Amino acid sequence: MIELHPEARVSALADIEDSTRGTRIVLGERSVLDSFVKIKPAGGSGDLIIGARTVINSGCVLYTGNGIQIGDDVAIAANCTFAPVNHEYRRRDIPIRQQGFRPSKGGIVIEDDVWIGANCVILDGAILRRGCVIGAGAVVRGEIAAYSINAGQPLTVIGWRE
Repeated sequence: MIELHPEARVSALADIEDSTRGTRIVLGERSVLDSFVKIKPAGGSGDLIIGARTVINSGCVLYTGNGIQIGDDVAIAANCTFAPVNHEYRRRDIPIRQQGFRPSKGGIVIEDDVWIGANCVILDGAILRRGCVIGAGAVVRGEIAAYSINAGQPLTVIGWRE
C-alpha cells in the first residue's frame, strides 16, 4: 500500500513498486522523491515510512527489507543505497540465492535533521540519531551518535555540530 501526502512530490521518473506482501510505503508532507529514485519492497515485510520535508535525491535505491523509518527534515544526497536486509550465505552446499535471508538486525532508523552524503550505503541495524552527518561514500551500520559528523572508511567521528 502506497500512501503519498497530497503535498509530497514524486518525480515522474521515480519508480515505486507496490508491495505484494502488504507492507506500507508512506511519504510525508512536502517530502520529495527525485528522479531515478527506486523503492523496492524486497527481502522482508518491513514498512518504509518517510517523514515530512525530507528529500531523497536522484539515483537512490531503498529496499524495504526489515523496514526503514526516515524522520523529518532529512537530506539524502544522490546514489545512496538503503539495504535493511542481509542474504544468508554460510552454507557452501547451497547457492547463496537459495539460502534466503538472515534474521533482522532491526531495519534502518534515521531520526530528524540528518544529512547523508552522496554514494552512502546504509545497512540493516543502522540507527542514525538526530542531527548527525554522514560524509559521502560511507558504509553505515550500527548506531551513529546525535549531532556527530562522520566520514571515511571505516566510518569515524570527525567532529560535532555546534
